[in-house]
Amino acid sequence: MENEKQERFHRVAAKRTNRVLNDLRLLSGCANRNNYSYTDAEVAEMFSAIDNALRSAKASFQSGKKKTSFSFRDNED
Repeated sequence: MENEKQERFHRVAAKRTNRVLNDLRLLSGCANRNNYSYTDAEVAEMFSAIDNALRSAKASFQSGKKKTSFSFRDNED
């Protein structure tokens, strides 16, 4: 039973980790000022949301704390 849980963790965690890493790679494409216009404040807000979500995810592994939801809002909405 415990072995099944560990195998499931490795399978699911690998897929989700690779998805996050790929999305970060795609996000870095937004840094191209020939295609996008943004302010330093917008970039700071975006990375603050990412940093907060990462800290929350880490904390859930360290202490079993419930995760808090963070998001970066689109000013177009």
